[in-house]
Amino acid sequence: MSNTNSAVFEHVEVAGQQLEYYWSRPRASGEPVLVFLHEGLGSAGLWRDFPAQLGARTGLPALVYSRYGYGGSDVLIDQRTIEYMHREALEVLPALREALGLDDVILVGHSDGGSISLIHAGAGRWLVRGLMLMAPHVFVEDVTIAGIEDAKLAYETTDLPVRIGRRHTDGEATFRGWNDIWLNPAFRDWNIESFLPGIAAPVLVLQGEGDEYGSALQLEAIAAQTGGRVEMLLIPDCRHSPQRDQPEVVLDAMAVFVEKAI
Repeated sequence: MSNTNSAVFEHVEVAGQQLEYYWSRPRASGEPVLVFLHEGLGSAGLWRDFPAQLGARTGLPALVYSRYGYGGSDVLIDQRTIEYMHREALEVLPALREALGLDDVILVGHSDGGSISLIHAGAGRWLVRGLMLMAPHVFVEDVTIAGIEDAKLAYETTDLPVRIGRRHTDGEATFRGWNDIWLNPAFRDWNIESFLPGIAAPVLVLQGEGDEYGSALQLEAIAAQTGGRVEMLLIPDCRHSPQRDQPEVVLDAMAVFVEKAI
């Protein structure tokens, strides 16, 4: 996929920080919006042209943003806490929705962004039309920690810092903010399964069979405990980023899901 060269990035102040965002196209009155929530080392730009492709397939506008500490949003200056995804879901995302008028949304979340989407929808305080999630976590597995330890080793021994630095204002702060909290021993008890019964909206959850950060146990927990309808897709020949490893499979599944959701 190409980079998001045509996107017009803007900034909005949300919960005391400047967050970067862009629209794939202007939103018409009353349209549902695809809201993209990136992974733990992602940003608005790292989605590349996937939001535009999904928008074209579904006919819906996409709102793509970088969370605090990522991309061109304000640089992370505070140490993340174990509850950082709860804060994103219960404080920041509602404030962003209010600031940008995102009253009717389908959340498209990857990894951390998927977990944030589940917490937000499961709280039951904001309207969510649907959730399309790739490789979300609802609890911490041994394979998750092993993958994050491997990422730390790669950061310290390869050109990964250079590559991360291309997409974030302060790549070091971005990487350490994500890696350090996940490797904190206290984070092993992190669990958001209590939010699943509160989700009334339909859910599509996709995961690569070769996901280096999680197993199919995540999908099974979501399917067993979520209050609304859940569709699952385990994708062969795919790792942690289905939208990059198998984009056509993901776009096809999401297009069908959105057609039913709207």
